[in-house]
Amino acid sequence: MTAAIVPPYLLARIASVQEPGWARAAQAARSTLALTQDWHSPRSRLRLSIDEAGSLIAETAPAPHREISDAQTRAILPGVLVRAEGAPPSSDVTVNDAFDGLGATFDFFWDAFGRNGLDGVGGSLLATVHYGREYDNAFYNGERMVFGDGDGEIFVGFARSLSVVAHELSHGVVDTEGGLDYEGQSGALNESLSDVFGALTEQHARGQRAEQASWLVGEGIFSDNVEGQALRSLSAPGSAYDDDVLGRDPQPAHMRDFVITSGDNGGVHINSGIPNHAFYLTAMALGGRAWERAGLIWYRTLAARSLAPSSDFASFAAATLTAAVGEYGEESEEAAAVRSGWVGVGVMNDEPIAD
Repeated sequence: MTAAIVPPYLLARIASVQEPGWARAAQAARSTLALTQDWHSPRSRLRLSIDEAGSLIAETAPAPHREISDAQTRAILPGVLVRAEGAPPSSDVTVNDAFDGLGATFDFFWDAFGRNGLDGVGGSLLATVHYGREYDNAFYNGERMVFGDGDGEIFVGFARSLSVVAHELSHGVVDTEGGLDYEGQSGALNESLSDVFGALTEQHARGQRAEQASWLVGEGIFSDNVEGQALRSLSAPGSAYDDDVLGRDPQPAHMRDFVITSGDNGGVHINSGIPNHAFYLTAMALGGRAWERAGLIWYRTLAARSLAPSSDFASFAAATLTAAVGEYGEESEEAAAVRSGWVGVGVMNDEPIAD
């Protein structure tokens, strides 16, 4: 199943609105829910920097190979190629936003983890913009990133949010590293990993420390009509929006509030708030640039390929602790922060590990 940034329960709520003032948004949501999401060589660059002694350092690093196509408001893929790697910026802001977002995500995974693209071997980064008419979503279909333009009343475009771009592309990283079943707790972990990497990509692009970051996913995709900041918050799950049309953000931050539901593939976009908050607590305990230690631990956990596709929160938490111990040592500050993060959301208990 293709994972998309806007969860189906939120689209369904918008689609059910009867007030005339929201007719356009309701119709767009219905169209978005009905629309089928079709499936269908490494480069290098020179980087120059100056070290502490003032010497010029020249390094070669992988470079992305990006292609942006335009669906021209039709539900077709890939659309017409409108910008390729090395071409000048387009007159279309959405094309440039998508191009830049793909590049920033590539740079994050390379700079933070030494990963060359989504597949790890420098595969092309492909995207389609202006998909469908007033399409209220963005998704990664296993081959390319696809952006709708939104209905203009609630959603105002998805390519403008780097955390959305990086979230969806991160599904490609998760899939390449073995994947997690897209249902229940494993599906919530799948969503959470993409939220974590989406938030970290934005922080990396802005040069932010953990305490400076917003920890929001989807900031900027709502119109001014909406009472809300973003789709999700890692720092305070359940607080991202509280709106007459959208309702209140349903994400829990602790296992005591875990939502049991048959919708949303067993709550994959809802219960992801719990592992999201565990990462936030870990990152804040460690401070500094969150991708350097907390992010590395989460990435090492995924890249170790030791997770079962059906992994639940407890098994993932144990795996992150194993990764922290392997990277930094059993008595390290990092291992303690990981454990404290999972204790803070009720996934681990606070009892010491027996010898």
